[in-house]
Amino acid sequence: MTVASGVQTPAQLPHHKVKFKKPGQRACNEKNEKGKFCGGHLKRWFYTADVLEQECGCVEKAWGADAEVYRCEFCQTLYLPSPDDPRGMNVAGKGQLSVFGLTVPPKEEKKT
Repeated sequence: MTVASGVQTPAQLPHHKVKFKKPGQRACNEKNEKGKFCGGHLKRWFYTADVLEQECGCVEKAWGADAEVYRCEFCQTLYLPSPDDPRGMNVAGKGQLSVFGLTVPPKEEKKT
């Protein structure tokens, strides 16, 4: 990892482009040769089950078998989670509190 002018860049792998996800980022921000954003969804990538990655093996060698890695569905750019995001947070975000569970306090009874 190198830090240049306040921006962190992860170590690059031989067969993959690697970037850090920004807090709350859900879409790829990689630009193509024309300068347009890719915009593909970032999905959690379980690289140990990927047949093509098993042949290469560079991701597992670099980060181990259980690293949290996201991959763009179009350009295949890899994203590591942001240090500012809580670990294990879904890419879609925190979500809403349940109205059916114990997250909503019970109503108080009115005195008559």
